[in-house]
Amino acid sequence: MVAKKFTPEVIEKLQYYVYRLIDPRNGETFYVGKGKGNRIFQHVEMQSVSSRRSEFDGEDALSLKLQRIKDIHSANLEVGHVIHQHGIQTSQIALQVEAAVMDAYPGLTNRMAGHGASEFGVAHVDELIALYGAQPFKETESLILISIARSFEVEGRSVYDAVRGVWKIDPKRAAKTKLVLAHRGGLVVGAFRPRTWLPATKANFPSLAEDIPGRWGFVGVGVERSLLDRYVGKRVPDRFRQKGAANPVRFVGV
Repeated sequence: MVAKKFTPEVIEKLQYYVYRLIDPRNGETFYVGKGKGNRIFQHVEMQSVSSRRSEFDGEDALSLKLQRIKDIHSANLEVGHVIHQHGIQTSQIALQVEAAVMDAYPGLTNRMAGHGASEFGVAHVDELIALYGAQPFKETESLILISIARSFEVEGRSVYDAVRGVWKIDPKRAAKTKLVLAHRGGLVVGAFRPRTWLPATKANFPSLAEDIPGRWGFVGVGVERSLLDRYVGKRVPDRFRQKGAANPVRFVGV
């Protein structure tokens, strides 16, 4: 019999936990999450609700995760539920464990990277030596810091394409900021002047599989040599990096 919920006694012992959803057709982990209570089972419940709708609309109906669950059920199989670690005392610690587990399973259907994964996630030792051996930059104007650790790894994507979108950001505030720095794990790899910010639609960003309401990206140009020398190859100051940060975008004011 397939378990669909925990008893109160089990929930009390589990506390916060990090879990994986597994496709029984090939043993592949296709989703990693964190939660408590019966969170691990809610994805399958969500797909069941979606499949009963007369109209499929909204992000959930289009998500890769729910489609994967639907395909598993169509094969008369059940999603595998595995708790990777439990007994975690705080949500913040669970976020960091989730980020580490996500790094270990490429190709996930998660919409976003794990909290803090792009900042303190998987890195080659040479990258860490380059990062912590570099001098921190000194900002001379207000700017936007964007971590591209995940998006840059897409095959064939340039630094510019990785940093330009799409992000959860206040477009009015972004429009007032004239410098964007792209960094990977804290090392600045690109600097750009945004000309305009656009909503995250397929028309504006052809690489998107669907429109993403509430997210934005920019069209911009490279910066002058003096700014390249000032920022690129430099380390993001420690005061601008925070473990467990959910949003890869950060505004920095002078």
